[in-house]
Amino acid sequence: MIAQLSFSLALRVFLPFALGYYLSYVFRTINAVIAFDLVTDINLSAAGLGLLTSVYFLSFAACQLPLGVMLDRIGPKKTEAVLLLLAAVGSFWFAMAQTETELICARALIGMGVSACLMASFKAFVDWFPKEKHPVTNGLILMAGGLGAMSSTAPVEAAMQVADWRGIFLGLAGVSAASSAVLYFVVPERQTDRKPLTRVSVVDQLRDMGGILRTPIFYRYIPLVVVSQGSFLAALTLWVGPWFRDVAGLERGSVATSLLIVATTMTAGYLMTGATASRLNRRGFKTESIVLTGMLFFMAIQVPIIMCVQTGAVFIWALFAFFGTSGSVMFAALSQHFPGHLMGRASTMMNLLVFLLAFSLQWTIGAIINLFPTAAEGGFDPQGYQAAFLFLLALQGTAGLWYWGSGHFKPAVSMPQQPGSL
Repeated sequence: MIAQLSFSLALRVFLPFALGYYLSYVFRTINAVIAFDLVTDINLSAAGLGLLTSVYFLSFAACQLPLGVMLDRIGPKKTEAVLLLLAAVGSFWFAMAQTETELICARALIGMGVSACLMASFKAFVDWFPKEKHPVTNGLILMAGGLGAMSSTAPVEAAMQVADWRGIFLGLAGVSAASSAVLYFVVPERQTDRKPLTRVSVVDQLRDMGGILRTPIFYRYIPLVVVSQGSFLAALTLWVGPWFRDVAGLERGSVATSLLIVATTMTAGYLMTGATASRLNRRGFKTESIVLTGMLFFMAIQVPIIMCVQTGAVFIWALFAFFGTSGSVMFAALSQHFPGHLMGRASTMMNLLVFLLAFSLQWTIGAIINLFPTAAEGGFDPQGYQAAFLFLLALQGTAGLWYWGSGHFKPAVSMPQQPGSL
């Protein structure tokens, strides 16, 4: 039984993890502001910019499956503290890099370094806070990520007036190292609650994952959620900034301000969608239905983006950011369908699929934009954005058809009956 925490102890647990997740979102979204500087300084193409930014998602995804075992074996604070040192090294390398290849490798290291920030937080909250507090703590940690996204917009643009992007990444390297130290020395250890792990073979773990994939919620719902969330991350963490510049015709300062508004709306979305889902759950609505409703609004708001509507462009992208957060509620839906010993693998598998697709789509968007001529001043053709975002919406439509069509089929499900390694 988890004892009642004092307020000071609760802060010692929550705030260091919140700082880590805040940093992960700064790293995730900062390229949307500095994209033009990277293009001009390193002579990147649209495809190169997409690959450089999206490799964060690839390395992040690669860490998801072993992450659950690490969190249980050495604990969330030590796992995240060690990984954040990799983020610090990656950020320093990014600041020093002179070639596209070096930048890609450095950003991949950053992605590995922040890969545990959210899952380690969830694990620590399970260890320390009573179950009825988890919706609150999880909502607050997601809000910390939103604050990181906000910080990587207008504040970064203001910092660019006194330093360049290299100086900013040197500063982020220092903050990442400090965050690692805070996690290690401030968060208390909870040795008494640690349970021995059941050793399970690789074959057993793969069998468990196969069983997860065949459950109705994964078989039917997850494709639409993953495609929508992958599109959401691919666009919002990079291409919305260049879109404001090349399609809406905004200057640098206005782009940063617009990104701040969009990030603020995203932060509000994380809080409001979670709270709304909890309230509607109490009234008998299924969590999956709430997620699907949000996905429909998310798809609808992409139509004016594809049409390159400039009037109210900031408002349109704000709605894109708000409804895009509805997919995060799916983690709560998973907890309602899987036993505790499979929840870690179910969550990290969804995270893995989302981030792998975000990597692929962010790079693909750049490749599609690259098919169209580049302006003399370095901007990208608005028709390229139209084609790229139409492609995203077509993928989501296909996933939606899968959802409706798969309702007629019930795959065989074989769920493991004893706890696995998580």
